[in-house]
This record gives sequence, structure tokens and C-alpha cells, in this order.
Amino acid sequence: MGVFNDEAEVYTYLGGIFEIATKQEGLSDKLADSGVVLRIHYTDPDATITVDMPAKTVVTGPGSDAEPNVELFMTADTGNKFWLGKVNLSVAMARGTVRAKGPVPKLLKLIPTAKELFPEYEKMLKEAGRDDLVAV
Repeated sequence: MGVFNDEAEVYTYLGGIFEIATKQEGLSDKLADSGVVLRIHYTDPDATITVDMPAKTVVTGPGSDAEPNVELFMTADTGNKFWLGKVNLSVAMARGTVRAKGPVPKLLKLIPTAKELFPEYEKMLKEAGRDDLVAV
């Protein structure tokens, strides 16, 4: 069993950080300019999040009409660790912990921007009383 109890928690926390990113002034424009439509397929528990960066929208679950140009496949635990700054995406892809499909260099260019959200993610978890997710 992973660190998340169910799919709803994945959407609350991992989806939630993308919601923050697409609404944060300055940051949302950087993401929109990338042209990336990202779909992340999580396992343990199974969950799907689609982030249409140009449209500044996040859709949780399989019901997104946005066509992704980059897809990532990983466990929800890996997603949690990434947002805590504990997973280097390039290394995770090289090791096979994260699989990717599409123009990955476009996504990797966004990592410095994503790092700006690491403290925000940890704060969100702590405010929700989920220190267990921080201490992984």
C-alpha cells in the first residue's frame, strides 16, 4: 500500500499542487508558454491527472478532453516524493522509476519552475495534518 489512502487523496494533494501552479501569478504564465499538455498516470492507487498548461486547467480522472503531448507514468508515492524535492526526474527516468512518452526535454525545462512549488506542496500537506506524507 502506498502513502495515499485512495485516489481522492492523490487528486487532493498531487492534483492540488497543479491547481496552485496554474493559478499562481507569474508561474502560470511560464507554464502556459511551455505549450505542454501533461498527463500523469499514477499507480498505487490508480489515478490520472491532466494538466493543460496553455489553458491553465487541471482535470483529475480519466475525463479530460485535452490531448497530452507529454505523458508520465509513476507510482503516486514517487509523485509525492517529487513534490517534496526528494526525486530527481531525470534520474528517475534513467532508472525506470518514471516512464515518459513525448517530448521530454520540454518537460525537463519546467523543472526549475516546478521547484518553486516544493515549499508550497509541503505547506499544503502540513496544513492538512498529513505529516506522514512529508516524512517519506
